[in-house]
Amino acid sequence: MAVHVEKEQCIGCSACVGACPFDAIVMEADKAVITDACTVCGACIDVCPVTAISRPAAAQPAADISAYQGVWVYIEQFAGQARNVGLELLGEGRKLAEAMGQRLAAVVIGDGIEPLAGELFASGADKVYVVEGAEYRHYSTDAYTAALTDLIDTYKPAVILMGATNDGRDLGPRVACRVGTGLTADCTSLGIDEETGLVAWTRPAFGGNIMATILCPNHRPQMGTVRPNVFKRPVPDSTRRGELVRVAGKIKPQDIRTQLIEILSVSDTAACNLEEAQFIVAGGRGLGASGNFALIEELASVLGGAVGASRAAVEAGWKPAIHQVGQTGKTVAPKVYIACGISGAIQHLAGMSTSDIIIAINKDADAPIFKSANFGIVGDVLEVLPVLIEEIKKIKQAC
Repeated sequence: MAVHVEKEQCIGCSACVGACPFDAIVMEADKAVITDACTVCGACIDVCPVTAISRPAAAQPAADISAYQGVWVYIEQFAGQARNVGLELLGEGRKLAEAMGQRLAAVVIGDGIEPLAGELFASGADKVYVVEGAEYRHYSTDAYTAALTDLIDTYKPAVILMGATNDGRDLGPRVACRVGTGLTADCTSLGIDEETGLVAWTRPAFGGNIMATILCPNHRPQMGTVRPNVFKRPVPDSTRRGELVRVAGKIKPQDIRTQLIEILSVSDTAACNLEEAQFIVAGGRGLGASGNFALIEELASVLGGAVGASRAAVEAGWKPAIHQVGQTGKTVAPKVYIACGISGAIQHLAGMSTSDIIIAINKDADAPIFKSANFGIVGDVLEVLPVLIEEIKKIKQAC
């Protein structure tokens, strides 16, 4: 779908240029021209005085939608272990499947990963599709795209949930393009639209200032990536059983255009995966300077945790964006989250409010962060952290 300008009708008034919020219209030879920056929002259509701008009606369904059934969850795994986000999505997928009256399936791709099926059944899957082979031992875009695309073309699921991880953000759009459907990225909430029965995908938009709810009425499967730690893992039921479907991979080694040279292990806790960390120490604008993050990193190291940062700290250049926690960063759910010099803007709280225990350190007694904290320390973070680090070291030595 695209916005179209009827050249013969256009009078060159340029009203549409000023109305476009994305600067996607330029004037050429006194005629409006739509550029690639167009998001099809329709603002230009409303202001055109001669109705020279139009947008085609919504497309008809591109496929027989009734042929697509079932809710799938793509289970990302590493070294034969399922990542938490896939198990979290099985819990939410279970709710969607029951609301839609359909079955829940898990899809796992790798080498020697069939033993994962028991864990996936216990977490709610009715069926598990397993694609195994040496070519899937390590993630590659070509191999995994081919495998998942083939599964979709063969079994036709109605819905696919994937984690918004590095691999999920790479694989999801690629597969969606191959099967001719859309994909809603970085979702923070899922539901069922009461009027249409479609999955309602909710995600931050416009820099996190609004939440957009997106439907996919005319294409299948309905696909979306969901941020880790948005949902809690379901309590496993070891008595559950399901159907195991083994699928042979079809890709040839020569069709994989990338080659794995080496795997580097990162032992630095400051670079730890925030989504998987049990302890997170996060710093904000209240630290005053980038050099003071050394205290954050030391405390994280003592706890064996990871370093987080607020949006303000990242925008100040004190920490790379990979450390950002919040609505426009990463969503985390550690056992303990220590917020140091963070005021508690709602966008930040959205990314860490599901933490089991929140400890806030801030010299402003009225900072919003204290309303969400289980424990609070009112004081200068630069004075509190050294004392806290020393006391934790003493406790660890005594143990």
